Amino acid sequence: MNNIKDILSKVDHTLLSQDATWEQIKTTCDDAIKFETASACIPASFVKQAKEYVGDRLKICTVIGFPNGYSTTAVKLFEAADALENGADEIDTVINIGDLKDKKYDRILNELKLLKGVCGDKILKVIIETCLLTDEEKIKMCELVTLSGADFIKTSTGFSKSGATKEDVALFKKHIGKNVKIKAAGGIASIDDAYDFIKLGAARLGTSRIVKILKEEVKNNDSDSTY
Repeated sequence: MNNIKDILSKVDHTLLSQDATWEQIKTTCDDAIKFETASACIPASFVKQAKEYVGDRLKICTVIGFPNGYSTTAVKLFEAADALENGADEIDTVINIGDLKDKKYDRILNELKLLKGVCGDKILKVIIETCLLTDEEKIKMCELVTLSGADFIKTSTGFSKSGATKEDVALFKKHIGKNVKIKAAGGIASIDDAYDFIKLGAARLGTSRIVKILKEEVKNNDSDSTY
């Protein structure tokens, strides 16, 4: 098997379902700590409680303008500031896809710059929802994310028509600036999938399945075994 610890260190272990309960969020955090993932990515309403629960043992990531991206800039800025005040370590924001379709590039860039200003030294990831975009639009977003100072470009919310594809990660890799990293999210279904995305250039993976696969393996092999 490929180096599983390296893969896990790049996973944002994710639970963003609308019906998520605190017990499920708590389990997600426990699993993220046990398997040493990069973060747990959870709804903003749970950030304060989760951060108080995990302390310094785990990075907490949350989403804003999610999943549709068409909140106003003022609302996104408030959401980001609120999440950071509650203890979030990383912010994943969704662009206004209609603005991109209308070629309102200055509006998108301004919003991202303002959000990065709010985040400061905390990580900002920009979700562009690749399944709704042309290749030309994806390339333009690589340029805008690079110019904005954001830390990551991210493929997908996981709530639209499809998730990450290897073609999109390869496209990002060709067009992002040297200071921008790639997050692939949505539809990463296996360890081999995860490894392929990393090999293509993804520095983060948004997924719940990798940890679930490993938990099942541990359960089936030996209740006392580790991954």
